[in-house]
Amino acid sequence: QVNLVDAGGGSVKAGGSLRLSCAASGNSYSSACMGWFRKAPGKEREGVASITPADGSTYYADSVKGRFTISQDAAQNMLYLQMDSLKPEDTGRYYCAASGASCSHLVDDTYPFWGQGTQVTVSS
Repeated sequence: QVNLVDAGGGSVKAGGSLRLSCAASGNSYSSACMGWFRKAPGKEREGVASITPADGSTYYADSVKGRFTISQDAAQNMLYLQMDSLKPEDTGRYYCAASGASCSHLVDDTYPFWGQGTQVTVSS
């Protein structure tokens, strides 16, 4: 079992930045992947970024490449998402997620553990 608490959302203007954080507890060390997903009104949930805790390799959705950065602090069991150059289309509820022993990085079906989500609103 992995418990996740995500935070850091807010309202910003286009071009602004936000940093999301996710505190993990429980057996997070056994997760093959940690990721961030988002759900916008009227749209399906989509994978934004993920990381392999074992080696730090990262994966990004094309829509956020070059603007978002996922990182981890393994010692503190923390996951972060730095979001720069935010656009109105980045608006949505963002969720931290942890996989089991295997995963497909940006595929939400492979993540059984989820945070409660944090709202990000970007105005034009």
